[in-house]
Amino acid sequence: MPQNTVTLFGGDGGTGKSLLALQLAVAVATGREWIGKAVPKGNVIFISAEDDDAELHRRLDNILRAEGRTYDDLSGLILRSLAGEDALLAVDTQVKLMASELFKELDARAADEVPLLIGIDTLADVYPANENDRAKVRQFIGILRGLALKRQCAVVLLGHPSLTGISSGTGTSGSTAWNNSVRSRLYLSRIKDGSFEADPDRRVLTTMKANYGRIGGETHVKWKAGVFVLEPSEGGMDKMAAGAKAQRVFTKLLDTFTAQGRRVNHAGGTTYAPKVFAEHPDSEGMTKKALKTAMEGLLAAKKIKIETEGPPSKRRSFLARADQ
Repeated sequence: MPQNTVTLFGGDGGTGKSLLALQLAVAVATGREWIGKAVPKGNVIFISAEDDDAELHRRLDNILRAEGRTYDDLSGLILRSLAGEDALLAVDTQVKLMASELFKELDARAADEVPLLIGIDTLADVYPANENDRAKVRQFIGILRGLALKRQCAVVLLGHPSLTGISSGTGTSGSTAWNNSVRSRLYLSRIKDGSFEADPDRRVLTTMKANYGRIGGETHVKWKAGVFVLEPSEGGMDKMAAGAKAQRVFTKLLDTFTAQGRRVNHAGGTTYAPKVFAEHPDSEGMTKKALKTAMEGLLAAKKIKIETEGPPSKRRSFLARADQ
């Protein structure tokens, strides 16, 4: 979340992005780590247009309890609920977006408090125009970026992805201008394999865009006692063991299907091997994602191969053991 610009923090309703963002606000205000990441200490302004005062304080109670802190430690946090109020930060004049009176109030408060971070929850409540209007989207992000530059702080804008953004795993919403206009974008999602969710308390925070760093980074967290806590990532021998197990299961099921005269392929469709194998009773809990990784590893190691069959006009590919 770079300073002097806007980060878009997405997540479907109910994933917990508001809670995780509030945990970030507390971490910055107190100078503590946020899900295992060091953050600088400074003042924070956090605006919520979704949660009322009671809900915000309920969440704060849980965060402070988990951190072993009290409200006395939050002198650097300014929390404002706009639930049920006009929360628009811009006015649509049909020609262009203009800063609203609320935005001017926010700017004035930022001048007084000199925040390191401004959190805004959520985009749908503060943005006045059509989310698919590229020009208006760019103007709105420009207004927020102007605030970040003027007050030398990071602005984090929370938003919901579209159904397409959820299903694709990209977390995008509306016009592509949202992703193109911000310098950084994060996405909090549930960990699912199709419709199956092994642990409803687990989430993964993914860096989807970072103009000043690497993308694709994942941080795994788990909801526990009202807050999200960092989950150790697999590494070293544990990761190698999990990969070896997935490859063993893949080859075992490939042998089973081959013996039954059933073809599976590497490309997709109803006979896509990782999908078919993940649904098999002998999958040993391996997910489609794990089996896809196993398949790619086995192909690279030339332990399995892609064969073709059928006439030239209708060739079909399938997977086979390389030693067969």
